[in-house]
Amino acid sequence: MSATNDLGQWYKSIPKITRVWFTATVVVSIAARIGLVRPYNLILLFTPIVKQFQIWRLFTGVLFYPMGFNFLINLFFIYQYSPRLETSTFNGKPADYLFCIAFLWLCNTILGLILSLPILMDAMILSVMYIWCQLNRETMMSFWFGMQFKAMYMPWVIMLFNWIMSGTFLTQLCGIVVGHLYFFLVFKYPQDFGGTRFLQTPSFLYRYLPNEQTGISGFGTAPIPRNQPGAADENANRGRQIFGGRGNVLGGQ
Repeated sequence: MSATNDLGQWYKSIPKITRVWFTATVVVSIAARIGLVRPYNLILLFTPIVKQFQIWRLFTGVLFYPMGFNFLINLFFIYQYSPRLETSTFNGKPADYLFCIAFLWLCNTILGLILSLPILMDAMILSVMYIWCQLNRETMMSFWFGMQFKAMYMPWVIMLFNWIMSGTFLTQLCGIVVGHLYFFLVFKYPQDFGGTRFLQTPSFLYRYLPNEQTGISGFGTAPIPRNQPGAADENANRGRQIFGGRGNVLGGQ
């Protein structure tokens, strides 16, 4: 009973947008594993979507992943990086974070259809990770064999290791490109170039997911300039070890 309560408390502790994403990923992948649905019917394929109107593939192409060690690593990345964004940059702004996730999903799905990438979980995770890493670019990270590097390089390191292990990096590169697009349009271009913020959360989302009172104003949290006083202390407090000194390759197609 205690273990069940602990598991329930852990599950409830996951921020709600991440919790929905995490749960949907587990449910869809397990359903395929136990035979409730054929994996072929879940992957992203252009012809069935257009000719047979199998619209669900637009969603399951991001949620489904063959179960195995890489699947567990992907769940770990979702649990690690999505809550970090949701509880910091998007703290108290569930509508904004839902719109962020929706934008990343849409762009990755479009690229997946163009490039014939049937499974996009890796790309989606890399997009979220890229945004967090750019917002915390000076944070020191640890990877395999005690290697340490700044967070800004983390997505590229994962893409490199995936290429070494599986011989492919296209899915990961798509995720990085989409993550950079969102980061540039929402943070980089308006703040560094004084441009217009092109991405605005639709107002109807605020009716269903109103902002919560957290003491944070504005759209998320801007990146901290390297020379800003206190930035080093804040980055030190945010320091992370990805796998406690060990690293794993994000699963590839």
